[in-house]
Amino acid sequence: MKRAFTATLLTLAIGAACAQQGDGTRASNAANVFKPAKVEATPERMRGIKAPQGFTVTPFATGLKNARIIAVAPNGDIYLSRRDQGDVLLLRDANGDGKADGEPIEVAHRAGAHGIAIKDNKFYLVTVKELFVADMKPDGRLGDLKLLVGDLPDSGQHPNRTIAFGPDGMLYLSVGSTCNTCNESNPENATILRLSPDGQQRSIFASGLRNTIGFAWHPQTGELWGFDHGIDFLGDDQQQEEINKIELGKMYGWPHVFGAGEIYPQSSPVGDITKEQWKARSTPMALGYTAHAAPMQLVFGAGGGFPPDYAGDAFVTMRGSWNRAQASGYEIVRVRFANGQPKTVEPFVTGFLTDGGKTHIARPVGLAFAKDGSLLMADDANGVIYRIAHNAGRPGNPAPTAPDGPMREQAKKGSGVPLANKRAETQSQGALQVMSPSFRAGGALDQKYSEYADGVSPALSWKAVPNAKSYAIIMEDPDAKPVTPFVHWLAWNIPATVTSLPEGVQEQPRLTDPEGVLQGRNTRGSMGYFGPKPPVGDKPHHYHFQVYALDTMLDVPFGADRDQLLQAMQGHVIGKGEVVGTYGQKQKPQK
Repeated sequence: MKRAFTATLLTLAIGAACAQQGDGTRASNAANVFKPAKVEATPERMRGIKAPQGFTVTPFATGLKNARIIAVAPNGDIYLSRRDQGDVLLLRDANGDGKADGEPIEVAHRAGAHGIAIKDNKFYLVTVKELFVADMKPDGRLGDLKLLVGDLPDSGQHPNRTIAFGPDGMLYLSVGSTCNTCNESNPENATILRLSPDGQQRSIFASGLRNTIGFAWHPQTGELWGFDHGIDFLGDDQQQEEINKIELGKMYGWPHVFGAGEIYPQSSPVGDITKEQWKARSTPMALGYTAHAAPMQLVFGAGGGFPPDYAGDAFVTMRGSWNRAQASGYEIVRVRFANGQPKTVEPFVTGFLTDGGKTHIARPVGLAFAKDGSLLMADDANGVIYRIAHNAGRPGNPAPTAPDGPMREQAKKGSGVPLANKRAETQSQGALQVMSPSFRAGGALDQKYSEYADGVSPALSWKAVPNAKSYAIIMEDPDAKPVTPFVHWLAWNIPATVTSLPEGVQEQPRLTDPEGVLQGRNTRGSMGYFGPKPPVGDKPHHYHFQVYALDTMLDVPFGADRDQLLQAMQGHVIGKGEVVGTYGQKQKPQK
């Protein structure tokens, strides 16, 4: 290959006969590593950029280096994060000529600055591990950055956090996986998190998402959609990039299942869960797109800048492949929606690949609609912001606001209900004595059982109930807000021969000791025990460790929530009891 292109083409034989479970899985794929070389974005090369009839593509600003994520303020101010430079820039087009006025202004500086969002005249910025907020001044500059969250998970392979405010007023934050395929030790990796704007409330909204940088809410339905990055080294055409409808509590397959339900050959779920069981718990993709195209920022058609038939469609930047013989991506795509569902993905703006695909002039990342209705795209290779405009655009039309119903309904699920012991599903004449060697009944829990410290579960024991076939545990906090009660622990199918659990039960979907015990999704969004974490200064909260004797083993999949568990328990409870501990946190922990 000619040195001028400085492109690398490497063929790798990927043998995955060493599946950890020893289940006989074998795969052999030719995986190509090829990254088109970057060349200068000259006017001549820019003339090769293509868009549908009626659209023009012009440079809005140049010389911006590692231009990543774009956010546009209500007054039209344009903000751009630059990860490699660790800052945020402010750009304006006051005279409306489709070009930035003068030099950009640096308004924030934080190492690894990436995701940005604007709401209620406040500016939010996320780095790898920190979330900041600042007041926005009338001149577009920012006040001092205030740290809201300082303990986001370490990043590994995917350090690029993104944030967006949902129609429910909550902040959604994407955390990618640390690896290509692995069982993550931190349940917040490979997820979308949901946070209150002050950062005090935080939960896992959805999981099994390898790296969903681009996500947004459909303007008509209010439903959340995201474009996830596929697994590498499965060949030129696998794994497809996948569009997912993202809903509370759902798993989306990664790392063991991908696409429409295909099983990844090498990985193995923890706790002796089979891949078929993992598949049964996973939500398949809604639609796929060319493998390795690398989806980035996603926005829905907004305002009056584009023709009416674009309304309700999504636009996504594809940064471009390195894991494919023929490069994919390096474009903006249009996702056509009909009746609220994605139907096709098609190229929208192309031509960033040059010299027959051997070189590129842009790697598209940021994407946002400007106030004048044009679409702005940030290129992190040559540092250009491109402006995509239609000749029939109507500047000034506000973007439609997505309805908040779907997100609020999901958030309300399971809140404002009685404790499990008081629910009709647990009615029983039988009693069960519950104890804990770790704390006295009604007494305070040691800090090590809280999430302010070790976060390990306390030891529990109970008296055997005649004719019991299994036991279940539901731990709840009725003093929590806004979700009441807060579910801290769900475990079931504890064998009838087992009447105690030791301190520090594994926080995983299935236990192998005691064998076969399943654990469910707590309100935090993880599986297994999640310790007390009441707000600092609250009066001590009460934690109800409720134990149930059942006359059957339950046919409930791992990861079920409390309501699914209670529904399965109904009519099978032959004894119940509880032990209550308290916990309060007086001193604010250091971040």
